[in-house]
Amino acid sequence: MKLATWNVNSMNVRLPQVLEWLQAAEPDVLVLQEIKQLTEKFPGDALARIGYSSIASGQKTYNGVAVVSRTPANDPVTDLPDFEDPQRRVLATTVDGVRIVNLYVPNGSEVGSEKYRYKLAWLASLRNFLKAEMRRHGDLVVLGDFNIAPADADVYDPGKWGDAILCSPPEREALGDLFHLGLTDVFRKFDQPGNTFSWWDYRAAGFRRNAGLRIDLILTSDAMTERCTASYVDREPRGWERPSDHAPVIAEFET
Repeated sequence: MKLATWNVNSMNVRLPQVLEWLQAAEPDVLVLQEIKQLTEKFPGDALARIGYSSIASGQKTYNGVAVVSRTPANDPVTDLPDFEDPQRRVLATTVDGVRIVNLYVPNGSEVGSEKYRYKLAWLASLRNFLKAEMRRHGDLVVLGDFNIAPADADVYDPGKWGDAILCSPPEREALGDLFHLGLTDVFRKFDQPGNTFSWWDYRAAGFRRNAGLRIDLILTSDAMTERCTASYVDREPRGWERPSDHAPVIAEFET
């Protein structure tokens, strides 16, 4: 089973790239963030023509998440139960017996801001939700754009970045709370090349200089961690014309 996550930064712009990547990489499941379109505008017909079903939870212009899969997803949940939020950031579904939780974690803007406080409250609610999901589902994968670099090894210049947004201690502690539930950052199960990132700023030739962060993560329950055979970042789409600022991140599992 091959699972992937990709913040596409607008399906209106990136649909041709998503179709191309799906046909080349052939994942069983691809979860998307920042589709930036209403649910009813999601291009399910185009995906169906290449053999994928889809389910989306979108809003106009901002945010939005979707699950694209060879086997239709079922049992969708689109909100954190104890966090009232109009922003479309969560889509949990079950595919082939695996509970898949697709997340677009708030960015937080800057440390100490109102948006930062919203991010930390959102992450606290997420922990409660995942704790309940883990009780119900032994095979669970949580993946998406977390907007948190787990450690300095996931930052191109930790000294320059410091404790700024995406790297601040409270954000990393909130992510650590998810690890304490029993989730594993499966990318780190394997030896990885140094300076492997999943996001690069459009500005200042960030991708060309590899000035990036690893903020797109795949977290797995113990059962899925044991079955994971590989995890990696596919940098190629970041170099395409009019790319997303994120690259796909993949994990492969024995069935």
